Amino acid sequence: MFERFFKNRYGYSRWDGTQQIEGLDADDILKALSDDYMESGNLQQALKRLMQDGMRSDEGRRTMGLRELMERMREQRNQQLNRYNMASGVMDDLREKLEEIKQLEREGIQRRLDGEEPDQQQAGQQPASGAQGQEGQQQSPGSQSQQDQQGQEGQQGESGGENGGDLTPEQKRKMLEMIAKRKQDYLDKLPADIPGQVKGLSEYDFMDDQAREKFKELMDSLQQQMMQQFFQGMQQSLQNMTPEDIARMREMIRDLNKMLRERQEGKEPDFDSFMQKHGEYFPGVNSLDDLIEQMQQQMAAMQGIMDNLSPEQREELQNLMEQLMGDDRIRVDLMELAQNLEAVAPTENMRTRFNFRGDESLPLNEAMRMMGRLQQMEGLEDQFSEARRMDNLEAIDSEKVKELLGDEEYQSVEQLKELMKMLEEAGYIQKRGNRWELTARGIRKIGQKALQDIFNKLKRDGFGRHVSPFRGVGGERTDESKAYQFGDPFLLDLEKTLMNALHRRGIGTPVGLQKEDFEVYRTEFTTQSSTVLMIDMSLSMIYNGCQPAAKKVAVALESLIRSQFPRDNLYIVGFSRIAQEFKPNELIEMSTLDNQQGTNMAHGLMLSRQLLARHRGVNKQIIMITDGGPTVWYEDGEWLFNWPYNHMAEQQTLLEVQRCTREGITINTFMLEDDNWMIAFVNQMSQINHGRTFYADKNNLGEYLLVDYLNNKRKFVS
Repeated sequence: MFERFFKNRYGYSRWDGTQQIEGLDADDILKALSDDYMESGNLQQALKRLMQDGMRSDEGRRTMGLRELMERMREQRNQQLNRYNMASGVMDDLREKLEEIKQLEREGIQRRLDGEEPDQQQAGQQPASGAQGQEGQQQSPGSQSQQDQQGQEGQQGESGGENGGDLTPEQKRKMLEMIAKRKQDYLDKLPADIPGQVKGLSEYDFMDDQAREKFKELMDSLQQQMMQQFFQGMQQSLQNMTPEDIARMREMIRDLNKMLRERQEGKEPDFDSFMQKHGEYFPGVNSLDDLIEQMQQQMAAMQGIMDNLSPEQREELQNLMEQLMGDDRIRVDLMELAQNLEAVAPTENMRTRFNFRGDESLPLNEAMRMMGRLQQMEGLEDQFSEARRMDNLEAIDSEKVKELLGDEEYQSVEQLKELMKMLEEAGYIQKRGNRWELTARGIRKIGQKALQDIFNKLKRDGFGRHVSPFRGVGGERTDESKAYQFGDPFLLDLEKTLMNALHRRGIGTPVGLQKEDFEVYRTEFTTQSSTVLMIDMSLSMIYNGCQPAAKKVAVALESLIRSQFPRDNLYIVGFSRIAQEFKPNELIEMSTLDNQQGTNMAHGLMLSRQLLARHRGVNKQIIMITDGGPTVWYEDGEWLFNWPYNHMAEQQTLLEVQRCTREGITINTFMLEDDNWMIAFVNQMSQINHGRTFYADKNNLGEYLLVDYLNNKRKFVS
């Protein structure tokens, strides 16, 4: 029954890094792209740059862009390349393990010579040595003659020496020394290449149990890794398989080859039946395409190792793999499988030679995992590049990002993919044809953001605290009150009215009111205003870096008027070689491509005056933002340009200033440059028009402009 009282309660705890922070919302996204969009006027370009660079909300929520994601991936890849040596690392690791096994065997032989008998359990394992030799025969057909000459002779001699009860201790000692010398000579004469050593040790009868077990573990691991280049689910080596297991694997390979041949012929193989019989070899596979991709990646990893070895090392590893295969029929089936797989899904594009720069060696299984990971990173980098080039984030495999880079990167990719959807669902953008466009709501939101940026500075810097002496009737109520006079709106301040009566008569009831007791709230008169915002769109505004600031202020002012003063009139005029009007919905899409050579103030003032002539109100003003003086004038039916300044351009501009003044239009000028000529010219304008001039830095332009507009917006009338 108390659920409704507690369902909205929140719990708080110390941050430990495991808590999840909600992702970005549509407002965060629009804020992140607003500045870029206002500067370029191109939504597609702003969105593309946002995807490239990522974003961060005011609350600290962050999404990485494609550029940072690619950098993180390259950094991880370089860490691996700087650490490991693939060119010789895999073979060096095998050689070190074989040397360790041989050293253990030599030490074991020496312990036997020194009279250290193995314990009963180890002695009871002696027949297993012969079994190991037999397994070696099974792995290496055709080696029986060498087995008869060396391995079997040593086995029988040692067995007879240990079990012959008729030999004297000295004879036993000599027999043991003879066996030990034969085995040491055999170890010393093993070939230098790894396949030769593996073959020789497979036919060798170990005296040391630890060396025997180490070699068996190595062979099992190599066979398992060799088979895993084809079948990811192979968790058992050939050596440990029963004849039934081997028969089942041969059947699986034949069935797989049949499916691949049918795929090549354009048929539809019975994949479900295949997985019912052999699914344990292919975990996580749901379709034939998944199976082909999995095998392709496994084989590409092994091929990548081969490609990064020298020709001699490559041949050595290839011979070792063929030797480990053992069963000729399986070897032939796997060769056919590799050919069929290459025909269905060529791995040529996946073959990559990496520039390994480290010195640390890797076991073969770890080398395959790392090579597969590096190759997948190469593929993921191609996906990132395609997404950046084609603006197609769906080209990125999010699950692969999670697997290779991590959860944070995965979340960023998912948020980037949802970016357009979130903006569309919030009503900020809409698609027209193949292009995305801002809606009226989106434009309003960007204007509010520009306004907020500017007023944040106003609050910090303390602008806008001017006091006006005017008081009056009508308009909005203020917090001040005054004695009531005939004709005032009867907005009664009851508290002060009663207090006046109590002060006059003293305490007691009833309270009698006289006309002099009444107090009413003062009112603030709000005027209607018509404004033209003239924006210099000459090339110098771009060169001086003033264009973005001027546009931001124009967007903010338009948003301010639309939201707080809906009855006001606002026009936007851009002037360069000529002047032209921009509609409010066109303002935000103005870009540097609209800028031209020249500063035609005369035409800008003329067009502004014509626009303001449509309205009868007395509050008319032109707010002009520029970084230079007039450089264009009208002569012989055309506008002419000259730089530096021309007296004809000055005279025609001042003439338009006089016309504006006669029509009651105030011109407030915001200068972004303060050279001596400009100061003198603007002073002439101010003397004629009695408007104000502000010499503002481009970074503080918004502060001056909006404060001035608001101060002229409200006045108190007595």
